Amino acid sequence: MAKETKNENAEVVAEAVSKTELFFTENRTLLLAVLAVLVVACAGFFCWYKFAYQPKKAEALGQMYPAEASFRDMEYELALHGDGNMLGFEQIIADYGKKAGKAVYLYAGICELQLGNNEEAISYLKKYNGKDKILAARSISCMGDAYVGLGDYENALKCFVKAAAKSDNVFSAAYLLKAGVVAEELGQDAKALGYYREIKDKYPQSIEGYDIDKYISRIEAK
Repeated sequence: MAKETKNENAEVVAEAVSKTELFFTENRTLLLAVLAVLVVACAGFFCWYKFAYQPKKAEALGQMYPAEASFRDMEYELALHGDGNMLGFEQIIADYGKKAGKAVYLYAGICELQLGNNEEAISYLKKYNGKDKILAARSISCMGDAYVGLGDYENALKCFVKAAAKSDNVFSAAYLLKAGVVAEELGQDAKALGYYREIKDKYPQSIEGYDIDKYISRIEAK
């Protein structure tokens, strides 16, 4: 019985192999053409990546250094627009896009915010999608600041709350405080009190935590 089963299995395998060989024989030309296309595509991608993308990326990063230095010196106008000798973030984005790194949109957005250009700041900050939670939270908070500058307190509140949740560390205290102040501006005292109490409970050692009692008392006294 075992011998018969073994023979049957062997026959099934042999039949499968035969069908496979027949398929390759009948479609040899097509398969070779597909293989050739794949080889050419892979070679083309490799050449593009090595001789076009990588050099352009290195060039973009090189252009970033002077602009970043100006940003650190809080020379936001220079960092954003350049001076003819160095490119600013605005031109770097136009010339290189994300090849300069995701942070270029965060830099440009903060510069616009510092210069009082709130709509432009939001436009840049929305394009930042870095994975670092601290920087992502700061980007969202900066959007909140820009919305405050535009008088759009509803969207500002959403941003500050989102930033606090994204950060989930001591930096969250600053975002929660902003959320509380904006909530008060909207007449949403219960929400504001909740944000202030969250600072007191979760981040008592933060700078905001030291003074949070006065914010809580102000609402409770109403």
